[in-house]
Amino acid sequence: MPTKLRVCLYMALLVSSMAAASEATVKQAMQKKYPAIPVESVAKTPLAGIYEVFAGGEVFYVDENVNHMIVRGRLIDVARGTDLTDERLRALTAIKFGKLPLELAFRVVKGNGKRKFAYFTDPNCPYCKRLDKELDKLTDVTIHVFLYPILSPDSVEKAKAVWCSKDRGKVYMDWMLNGNPPKTAGTCDTPVEKIVAYGRQKGINGTPTLFFADGQRVAGAISVTQLEKLLDGAR
Repeated sequence: MPTKLRVCLYMALLVSSMAAASEATVKQAMQKKYPAIPVESVAKTPLAGIYEVFAGGEVFYVDENVNHMIVRGRLIDVARGTDLTDERLRALTAIKFGKLPLELAFRVVKGNGKRKFAYFTDPNCPYCKRLDKELDKLTDVTIHVFLYPILSPDSVEKAKAVWCSKDRGKVYMDWMLNGNPPKTAGTCDTPVEKIVAYGRQKGINGTPTLFFADGQRVAGAISVTQLEKLLDGAR
């Protein structure tokens, strides 16, 4: 066999061996950190240092030491168990509290009202109703409620009925917690259209969406324990 050909074959075998060794390293690291998850396969990707892992019926991506993981488009810090994508999204979508159009909201004050956050809600939102049960457990907080009717056409009618009520906070909470609709028709001037326009501009795509005093944005229904941590952290 010509010398040049032998060298080429040797290099090909060496590269193949190195790839296999790297894939084996990834598999060992996965099994060490997640012993309960059987790893079915590991393969190199076109991206240097990034490996495809197929385990538990899912495909995700890791570095060689499995310090970081990309799962369904989200980057996870394995050691901290933290969703780094979520952290960055919160930072990138934050809005300074003082920049919010608070004049378009009504307030619900509990206790001394020292802590504060803003709340974009739709009267037809089941997750908002779930969140409102958690909000009802809070003390010493001011909630700036933005009526953000984006889920269905009659959401607008319901939002306007809340706004046109004499005690908006009481009527809103009674409706969301107890299912008692407003007795007032929504025929007064309301800021609903302005709130919807503002929300669209700021990429508020769902309800509930919360903004805390430090500007952090949180979407979705969260527990009162999480709310307390976020409120105290923001303060």
